[in-house]
This record gives sequence, structure tokens and C-alpha cells, in this order.
Amino acid sequence: MTTQRTVLEVDLKPMAGRRFQPTGFPDLGAAEFDSADGSKALLVESAQSMANRLEATTWDESRADQAEELAMLPYVRIVSAEDKAFLSSSRLEAHRLASAYIMEGQVSGTDGEKWLEQQLGLTAGRPLDYRGVARACFKLDPVSLVHGVFFARKNWPWQPKIARAVTSFIEAYQVVPAVSGGVKRDVVINEAKEGLTAKGYGTVPHHRIEYTAETITAYFTVDHSQFRSYGLSEPATALLEALADFEIGTLLDGGLRLRTACDLNVVEVRGRRPDREEAARQVAKLATECADELGPVTEVAWKRK
Repeated sequence: MTTQRTVLEVDLKPMAGRRFQPTGFPDLGAAEFDSADGSKALLVESAQSMANRLEATTWDESRADQAEELAMLPYVRIVSAEDKAFLSSSRLEAHRLASAYIMEGQVSGTDGEKWLEQQLGLTAGRPLDYRGVARACFKLDPVSLVHGVFFARKNWPWQPKIARAVTSFIEAYQVVPAVSGGVKRDVVINEAKEGLTAKGYGTVPHHRIEYTAETITAYFTVDHSQFRSYGLSEPATALLEALADFEIGTLLDGGLRLRTACDLNVVEVRGRRPDREEAARQVAKLATECADELGPVTEVAWKRK
């Protein structure tokens, strides 16, 4: 029977001590919730944030380019129209291929939005070709088919959307707040007045809320049926699977330093733990086999208006 989804559960613990700092949200703070057993639980890292962290494994900040293991894959590179200096890429942008920098940039003299509409094959009065959109995204940047993209362009005849095929988040169970505090000291001005503190002066006390937990678990779900729904060739579909393995394996091997006060180690993995090096070899092999479905690295020139 063909596998539809796989789930990986990874138990984590703080690198040092027992306290950790979860993600926070404006006007909400830490996202606590009640478990079915009545105990308190906590969202440590959201699906959106984990998608960004997984995608970041495909990028090498020191080189301002994708990871060397993925050098045979295409992506969209955004540069300054004035001096060609690197600005961003489809791997770094929150909306990936739907980035405003791409839409408002230029590709070989063509407006980015018009260029992308043509690449996706969108035509007024014709049904949306979902598989055609997927093929176009694969040609431009296969990673967009792993983490999803939404082209919300009102003046297009269609607004194609591809959901995440890989979803991850981190939760903690049986959590207890660990309340502490600190002080920002000023050895010159020992006051805490609004006008002064806004400029960085004064001695200012502050509070901090961290947490301890009985267990911290990261979850990874890979939707294989979605990969197959794109209608790509077998090597291209397998390439997406290998990309998912590369990202998860790289993230787990490198440790999860989510924030200054949230540095987590892997304790136990339930399910098949992806091997980063094997996944990289598979990506290289499969990229060769489906080279006719992959395009080149596309350069978009963006200029501030």
C-alpha cells in the first residue's frame, strides 16, 4: 500500500538547565493551552516558524547562496537594479515565489508580476491548471512545493495556492511557568523616566517568564500524497521527498537553537530519522534525472520606487 503520510516525533530537552523560552505572540504572550488530561501545554514553536527554519537549511548565509549540496537546483535570486548587489531570494522571502520583490521587480526587462503570471500559465476564461502551476513552481524553485506558496494577485485571472506538504511544530506538556527578572543598569543616570528610558538611559527593572516541562516534542508530517498530486515525473516527485529529508535531517543534526533562551537537544526520535548526507546524494542524483523539468537560477532586479 502506498504511504500517504509519515509522522516523525522527536523528544527534546534544554541544552542546559530545565528552563526554556517559547515563542511569543503580540497581545498574547506565550501560547498556553489545556491538554485533554487537564494539564497545561504550550506551543513552543509554530508551524509558520518551523517552516522558515526548515527552509533555512537550504540556504547558506555566509555565501548568500543556496547550500552547496543543492547547487543543481533552481531558485529566484533578487538583486538590486542599481548595482546587482544581492538582496533576497525565493528561499528567504516569507511568501517565497509570491514575494513582493519578485512581483515588483524586473526579469530581463519584463515586469516580475507579468513574467510570473506567464510562467504559471494563467489564462482568463480557462480553468486553473493546478498541475501546470506545480510544474512551473518546480521549474522555478522546487522548495516552494515543499513549503507552499499563495499567489494572492487580484488582477490575475486566478490566485493559485499550494499548501504545505511538510508541516512541523513543537509543543511542550505539563508545563509550569518559571518567573524571574532582571535589571538594565545605568551607572551614570539612576532613574527610570519615560523620556529617558525611551532613549536607552536609566536603570530599568524587567520581568521574564520562561517555562519548564515534563516533555518537549517536535512533530514533522510529510504529505506524500500531495507530492504525488503535482503530476511530476517519478524522479521529480522523489526529488521533493529527498528535499524534505534533507531539511529535516539538517535541522535535527544541527540542533534546535530557536532563541537565546531556547536551545534544545534531540533526545529520542520515533519514526525514521532522515539521513542528511544520503538525502543530499539523492537530491543530486534525482536532479540529474529530471533536469529537463528544472530551470536555471532566475535573477530578478528590484528597485525601490
